[in-house]
Amino acid sequence: MMELLSRHSSRFLQSPRPPSLPISPCFPCQRSLYRLVVKSTLTYSDTIEVEKEHDKTTSELLACPICFKPLVRRGPPGINQSAISRSAFKCENCKKAFSTREVFLDLTVTAGSNEYQEVPPAGTELFRNPLVSFVYERGWRQNFARSGFPGPDEEVKLAQEFLKPALGGVLLDVSCGSGLLSRRFAKSDAYSAIIALDFSENMLRQAYEFMKQDRALDSRNLALVRADVARLPFAQGTIDAVHAGAAMHCWPSPSTGVAEISRILKPGGVFVATTFLSRITDIQIDALKPFLQAYRSATSSPSLRYWLESELEDLCKACGLVNYKKVRRNGFIMLCASKPKDSDEK
Repeated sequence: MMELLSRHSSRFLQSPRPPSLPISPCFPCQRSLYRLVVKSTLTYSDTIEVEKEHDKTTSELLACPICFKPLVRRGPPGINQSAISRSAFKCENCKKAFSTREVFLDLTVTAGSNEYQEVPPAGTELFRNPLVSFVYERGWRQNFARSGFPGPDEEVKLAQEFLKPALGGVLLDVSCGSGLLSRRFAKSDAYSAIIALDFSENMLRQAYEFMKQDRALDSRNLALVRADVARLPFAQGTIDAVHAGAAMHCWPSPSTGVAEISRILKPGGVFVATTFLSRITDIQIDALKPFLQAYRSATSSPSLRYWLESELEDLCKACGLVNYKKVRRNGFIMLCASKPKDSDEK
């Protein structure tokens, strides 16, 4: 008897197939069950491989907005909305985690705070308004044509000329709003990734809605990040190009914003921006400048600054940018400046 049991158990252990089961309405046939077992095994194996790929890594681009150390990332690699939304980010220096529970990655200093609230300037707060965010592409932005803005397609075309040194690199679209230009940059396939960044949560939510409606963006490396232009969450010298479309006139401190952009640009990196020019021509007579300044202060809006061209060039120079160029049309100006190359500094 023992010999018979031993022989049958040996045959069972050597068999590559599962044991026989009776065929009944409650069980699939043996062949079908075998396919299910094999399929389940393969799926489990694939899962193990995926988990290996999603081990903890150091982010190549994204940094802590507090200490600027690279963030540690758990999740699928890539600078795109799908990968970032399924990743977890943490600064091991500050021990702070950053949430991706929203449709964007929040990399502001106050991200996650429950009690503390800052009161932003009027210009910043205006674009956080849900109604303004909703109408931005549905009528608001079209009014810029009165000041000479040529429209989204032409603006991207002009910017691409200035951005040629950064082709194939990472483009940061600062103050992206609802992603009007970010989407066009992404579909140009001229860059390895587009990071659409804005301080307004509602603008980023609108950007996400527009992205969902455009299936051509599904395969593009386009990600949404919430951050402050005065505290950009990137390490020094890591970004190939920065674009700021119709934005500088709304920044609380343009000098701080441009200085931050200069900090994160790689040597030879490019900064391209569009903004509004003052209707008053630059006056070079020193005696008249106080009167000009008084007039501009009296006629300016708290949420909108009209620039003199000489101011923009001087601002770029003050923040360490060189090779200033521009295209202007009435009250519209597109400027370009670059971070000095290592060879330029020697």
